[in-house]
Amino acid sequence: MHTPSVESPPRPSDHHTALRAGIALASISVLLLVLVAAEWGPVIVLDREVSWTTHRWAVEESGLTQVCRILTDWVWDPVTMRILCAVAVLWLVWRRSAWWTAAWLVVAVAASTGVQQTVKAAVGRERPDWPDPVDSAHYAAFPSGHAMTATVVLGLLLWLLHHHGAGRALFRTALTVAVVSVVGVGLTRVWLGVHWPTDVVAGWSLGAMMVALAVTAHRRLRP
Repeated sequence: MHTPSVESPPRPSDHHTALRAGIALASISVLLLVLVAAEWGPVIVLDREVSWTTHRWAVEESGLTQVCRILTDWVWDPVTMRILCAVAVLWLVWRRSAWWTAAWLVVAVAASTGVQQTVKAAVGRERPDWPDPVDSAHYAAFPSGHAMTATVVLGLLLWLLHHHGAGRALFRTALTVAVVSVVGVGLTRVWLGVHWPTDVVAGWSLGAMMVALAVTAHRRLRP
């Protein structure tokens, strides 16, 4: 027997807060995109200084670098995030009978991937190039796909836990894991020398924007 859906009606104040957050994050994302696309001097200099420093550390600290490679390739990578999303979809369907929300989650994550790939193609930013690389990656650099995917998936799952009334202990644990994962995957991408710092910041801001817009859409469109 399936548990009936207990999806609660949206609260207007929360709806407006999510929409305002989405607009603010979109503004930040656009500004950063423009600065990077225009190769604005201060941003480029900061990117290079931070990247050169962290790359030197990564070469010297081979043990920590190997840990970062495992985390970024197996724990926090986009494939793992999408598997986690698929598990959440199954839980929504079979345990909560929340078919509409399950479909919304799939569409939201797919839309974020589309936005990510579109921006990558539009900006076409080259990745850092090192004479002694500690890792490798392909395709355009801006924004970081790892950072954006983790932000979107974990942000949406956190909202779903809150939306379905998760206990305080469970929610706090999930929040801690999500924050560590989102911040951690961004830092590992810079440490491994496959992204500039602004690529990661853009991934975070675009990802958070997609979460805010997806939450707004859920509250406005849900039957």
